[in-house]
Amino acid sequence: MAAYDDALDLHFIGTATVLLRYGDLTLLTDPNFLHHGERAHLGYGLTSPRLTEPALDVTQLPPLDAVVLSHLHGDHWDRRARRHLDRSVPIVTTPHAARHLRTWQGFRRAGGLRTWERCTVREGRSQVRITALPGRHSLHPVLRRLLPPVMGTMLEFGRRDGTVALRLYVSGDTLVYDGLDEIARRFPGADLAVLHLGGTRLPGGFVVTMDGAQGAELARRLGHPRVMPIHYDDYAVFRSPLEDFLTEADRLGLRERLVLCARGQHALVTPHGDRPLVR
Repeated sequence: MAAYDDALDLHFIGTATVLLRYGDLTLLTDPNFLHHGERAHLGYGLTSPRLTEPALDVTQLPPLDAVVLSHLHGDHWDRRARRHLDRSVPIVTTPHAARHLRTWQGFRRAGGLRTWERCTVREGRSQVRITALPGRHSLHPVLRRLLPPVMGTMLEFGRRDGTVALRLYVSGDTLVYDGLDEIARRFPGADLAVLHLGGTRLPGGFVVTMDGAQGAELARRLGHPRVMPIHYDDYAVFRSPLEDFLTEADRLGLRERLVLCARGQHALVTPHGDRPLVR
């Protein structure tokens, strides 16, 4: 666990689920705790079996100060999360997902942020400022209306006096498009980018998450010094394995930026620009 040296501990649980610990704060991203063989519901009758086991069960989580949810899909918010998470925990998500969580699932502290809106979560001597960032689950105009809205997030960790020690970008299930370029302009100093990959493919051949080539291209555009790939092998709808991303990152000269953290491992990020320690 991270101590008061301004280090951030990322525990990769699987899919897009990461447990984040910074000082007195504990956050969780995109809670997905289905087990191998269980099916995630993706909407309109579409399901996909999980191919892996999460590194933790939802019942093993520590107390949470907040959940950051990129969007409302069954591989990011599943029935195990719905049943077992504390309904009083703050959930920072899209307005669409927040309305659903409050109205239909009883998570009364779910709050929605529109793009570039922000909120702050504080606990003890620590705080994190959460900014909603642009994202598009599909570039197809019809699919964009059918799929739930998605957001990326910038998490700025620091002390309660407002000092920012570390910035963490989480892409959410977006594809690459020109609207993402604004992220690098507004947050040029982010320490680590966590990218949702997988090349998720829907019936009809529609790709709705970044494949390896798109992920490497986004890493190039952002220019962040460290990049951690996640969300690439947990479900049958993921069609672009991690090797695709690694190959393209090599081609673009990005290999030295990569932080490869397997399920169950921790990556310790410091504000000094050192390569994160993976263990």
